[in-house]
Amino acid sequence: MTDLAASDDVAGAATPAGVEVQLEQHRRELTGYCYRMLGSAFEAEDAVQETFVRAWRGFDRFEGRSALRSWLYRIATNVCLDMGASSQRRARPMDLETSSAANAAVGAALPEATWIVPIPDGRVLPSGGDPADLAIARETIRLAFVAALQHLPPRQRAVLILREVLAWSANEVAELLETSVASVNSALQRARSTLATAEVTATDTLAPMDKDQLALLARYVDAFERYDLDSLTSLLHEDATLSMPPLSLWLRGHADIKAWMLGTGCGCRGSRLTPTVANGAPAFGQYRPSSSGSGYDPWALIVLEISAGRIVGVNSFLETDRLFPLFGLAPRLDA
Repeated sequence: MTDLAASDDVAGAATPAGVEVQLEQHRRELTGYCYRMLGSAFEAEDAVQETFVRAWRGFDRFEGRSALRSWLYRIATNVCLDMGASSQRRARPMDLETSSAANAAVGAALPEATWIVPIPDGRVLPSGGDPADLAIARETIRLAFVAALQHLPPRQRAVLILREVLAWSANEVAELLETSVASVNSALQRARSTLATAEVTATDTLAPMDKDQLALLARYVDAFERYDLDSLTSLLHEDATLSMPPLSLWLRGHADIKAWMLGTGCGCRGSRLTPTVANGAPAFGQYRPSSSGSGYDPWALIVLEISAGRIVGVNSFLETDRLFPLFGLAPRLDA
């Protein structure tokens, strides 16, 4: 665990304002932890808020017996375990059924609680600091990694995140979970085994200084906005996937993706893309031409997965009424 320095000095936190300042210093990292535990940006923020409420109520009993950061992680873990006990495992469309043909019926939207929900990098990643630490943080909020974590029982998930993502020692995790070091090591071994069978796809994280990645993204935007499907599919890996939560339907391969976009998905013609970042990866707010005949309306948050210079996953999250405000995207674009 990293040195906690001044942020864990509770002497100056006697006033309500002091307590609030102390807690807020840990919001971003706790949100990242809860997001990996729960797989939803909205549930993660709810979990952190509940953590702060419990910490506020119990602060007079805290008395600095342990580091404030450790205490908050203990509370956050219990909150996440409580929330996870009453909910189903979140997933991606690819986890639920086989790929569909381009002419398959769209089907009904499934509840939000079914899906991994993306999160803005700014809500979970440290600002500044060691570039190596930032790279690890980006790697461990990727959609594929977060989805794989959901295969683990909640306590195993907590152990793996604390030990291998946050680099806590086995002793520290055992103390937090009120268990033995042997139990922690056993849980970590089982968690690693489960993740190995999940075969988490390796993808590149956002690399703002990588000229090749920037060029690939520029070509993607150009092809999409011109709706040049030949150019667009030339940027995709031959086994690339297209998914559209909250729809369970998903597609694989150039032919089906192109046929879908020229058929059922043809309303995307003429769209405009606004760049953002989600889950450590390049993302775009997609706006389709408005049915009013003027301007563009929100349609999807597109999160791209890239590997070896090709796009291997196009994840279009359609619930823009909640996602666009979360990502700070405009409610509509003018013509």
